[in-house]
Amino acid sequence: MSQAIALPLFYRDPQPLSAAQHAAWRLKDGDVAFAAETPFVPVVVGEIAAAARSYPVVFSAGEGAQPVAVLGLEQRNLFVAEGRWMDEAYVPAYVRRYPFGFISTINPEGFALAIDAASDRVIRSGEEGTTLFDGDQPSQLTQDAMAFCNTFQGEAAATRAFGEALRAQNLLIDRRADATLPDGRKLGLDGFQVIDTERFANLDEAVVLDWHRRGWLALVHFHLASLERFGALLTLQTQAAATAEPATKPTKSKKA
Repeated sequence: MSQAIALPLFYRDPQPLSAAQHAAWRLKDGDVAFAAETPFVPVVVGEIAAAARSYPVVFSAGEGAQPVAVLGLEQRNLFVAEGRWMDEAYVPAYVRRYPFGFISTINPEGFALAIDAASDRVIRSGEEGTTLFDGDQPSQLTQDAMAFCNTFQGEAAATRAFGEALRAQNLLIDRRADATLPDGRKLGLDGFQVIDTERFANLDEAVVLDWHRRGWLALVHFHLASLERFGALLTLQTQAAATAEPATKPTKSKKA
């Protein structure tokens, strides 16, 4: 996370959906291989508790203080193997909504449902997959995607409010995670922030009461508890390094 988090992750060619342009398009089943090299993914306030049971949840160092689930210690998602997410781990909503998403528009609502045209799940013609439109109306698949993205968008607004409150109280501090694997290789993760426990303990009583009513105190505690998951990440990283295929040794040519 040494670089600023660039959103949207995963999307390469997002296009606003319309019956005029995408009436023949379909969506086939797929896996989560698209997230295999993603070491972090944004989460929203409504899922911080669930995400904190599986991953360290930290905050981006950018202006918005975006909560982020850390999935690996280098350019790899330790929870994805052969296109499958680890069964016992929580799958963030940002991943589950793909290849759908919202993009900004100039209409009064401000957002339109889009699909990543570059996704290998998108079928532009033929009979494979599920239709995106039934005639000129959104199919059930598209309606469900719209509902999911609407919920996510509402949570995103609540998440921004939480991040702004953390910044306003000056609670976030820079942190770095360093690890040394058994083979001696050193890994470092920086560019993220955590809540300073001493500053949090000294919050004004009026702020504490307000945050309690908003549910933000619980979010802070979930975040702080999740930092223990860095140890589990190191264990996964060590296991991944141990099971990696060794380099093939060159064979010696035999003399005739």
